[in-house]
Amino acid sequence: MSLRRLSNPPNPWHTSHHEYLGEPPSIPLTIYEEDAKSVLSENKSPDLGFRYSVNPYRGCYHGCAYCYARVTHQYLDFGAGTDFDRRIVVKKNAPELLRDAFEKRSWRGELIAFSGATDCYQPIEASYRLTQQLLELCHEYRNPVAIITKSVLIRRDVELLAAIAREAHLSVYLSIPFANDATARAIEPTAPAPTARFAAIRALANAGVEVGVAVAPIIPGLNDDQIVEVLERAREAGATKAFRILLHLSKEVRTVFEERLQETLPLRYERVMASLKDSRGGRTANPEFGSRFVGSGPRWQATDQLFEVACRRLGLNARRESEAYREAFASSSTFRRPGEQRQGTLF
Repeated sequence: MSLRRLSNPPNPWHTSHHEYLGEPPSIPLTIYEEDAKSVLSENKSPDLGFRYSVNPYRGCYHGCAYCYARVTHQYLDFGAGTDFDRRIVVKKNAPELLRDAFEKRSWRGELIAFSGATDCYQPIEASYRLTQQLLELCHEYRNPVAIITKSVLIRRDVELLAAIAREAHLSVYLSIPFANDATARAIEPTAPAPTARFAAIRALANAGVEVGVAVAPIIPGLNDDQIVEVLERAREAGATKAFRILLHLSKEVRTVFEERLQETLPLRYERVMASLKDSRGGRTANPEFGSRFVGSGPRWQATDQLFEVACRRLGLNARRESEAYREAFASSSTFRRPGEQRQGTLF
């Protein structure tokens, strides 16, 4: 792999995008451009509800302290901490690679998740527009799509997303772990404020895009008392579905999370770490496949029940998302190569 460092990367804070992207960074941002060998990643973990994902960027400017994808930056010989937040790799040839993948006869049109490791709508997307180009390809080929993001930049593509939804399967979630903007800023320092994310849900819903909210992650002792408010505000904005994930701290991510928590919310540190262990059988992570994003014990059972009861009361998840994913996998019949005609049946 060859990375090209840019001495003057595209500025994602131009006035035309300022509404979406917030304040400039306090730590310098370094962009690396890469001619990637592939853009589709195949997931084999039962913890995730998709098989294929596309990641046009490596690293994420949002800087969420809990992000499980931080460890992937170490594969580039970068760090899982500040490097992950401020040394961003751009797969400039991602659209060409996805088109090549779609043209292979082996591709059957399975659902593609945007993104499995980093936020596909992080600020540099305003300049590079790789996610937009990739989604245009999905629309052109009528390939099913699932998106999860914290970024209100997704509002830019509402018409494109609505078009995908009309011709193929589309699943969109805004990740909103916190109802309180100040608490969110302490843990997700450069992600858009929750208030802005609720507004993005409203914009998507008003455009006819079915949208949900991801209460992810639930951090016991920090945001579990905000679950109901998040769900209520999301429903009021137009969300129709929701899911939750319990905080999972691998070794390197735990270091970043603990440092951030001690720095920004020192009085909550002991309570949060003890509450997390109460929800995970004395641990801060469960490495076993199928159990990494759910907890165990009375505390987690109470939290999970609170989430489910609130969803039922609000009419969220009338159709389970697992059913929607099964529909998406079955909907590969929507996939079409441009100019390709499906042969009809005689009987």
